[in-house]
Amino acid sequence: MALKSQNHQGLMKLLQVSRETIESLNIYETLLLENNRKLNLISKSTESIVKTRHILDSAQVIDFIDKNSKICADLGTGAGFPGIVLSILFRERKSPIRVDLYEKSPKKCQFLSKVARKLDLNVLVLEKNILEQKNLRVDTIVARAFKPIQPIFKIVTENFNNFENLILFSGKNGKQALLDASKVWEFEYKERKSVTSDDSLILNIKKIRKIT
Repeated sequence: MALKSQNHQGLMKLLQVSRETIESLNIYETLLLENNRKLNLISKSTESIVKTRHILDSAQVIDFIDKNSKICADLGTGAGFPGIVLSILFRERKSPIRVDLYEKSPKKCQFLSKVARKLDLNVLVLEKNILEQKNLRVDTIVARAFKPIQPIFKIVTENFNNFENLILFSGKNGKQALLDASKVWEFEYKERKSVTSDDSLILNIKKIRKIT
C-alpha cells in the first residue's frame, strides 16, 4: 500500500491525522530540503519523495510503540527519521512519550534542535556516539538505516540496562539477517511488510539475549 502521490490529502488519509499534524510534517519537510545541500541529510534522489520515502516510512512503526511508554530512543537519527516524525505523531495522539535523538554529528544535531524548537517537540537531542553510552534506560529503541541487525543487538544489550522492544527497518535481506542472527542470539519478534516498499519489513523485536 505504498503512497504514490505526494499530495497532503493522501498523506493525511493514510496517517489518519489532523491538518495541524500534516502542517507540522510539511514544515519539517521544508526545513529538511532547505538544509539538505549543506548538511547532506538525505539522498538527493529522494528529495522529491520525502513524504513517502522518509515521512510515511518512519510513521508506520508508531503502532509498535506502547502508548504508556515514557522514552523512545532513536539511534543514529541523522535527519530525524524516524524520531522527529514519531514525536510529531505522539503529540497528535496526546502521548507524553519523549524521543531521545542520538546523533554524533554536531551539524545534524543543530538541525534537529532547530526543528524541535520550531515545532515545539518533546525530544531530547543528544550529540553523542551511542557506542560510547552506558547504562541507558528507555522503553522503546528504534533504528532506521543505522547498522546491520547483529551490531545493533550488541549495542542495545551492552549499552542499555533496560528496554521493552527494539524496532528495526529491514531491507530485502532482512529474513536472512534474522536467520543469521538467530544462530548467535535468542529473541522474539513480529514482522510486518513495509507500506512503502514490497521488499522491506518492519521488525518488532523483544527479549534479546546472546546465546552462551
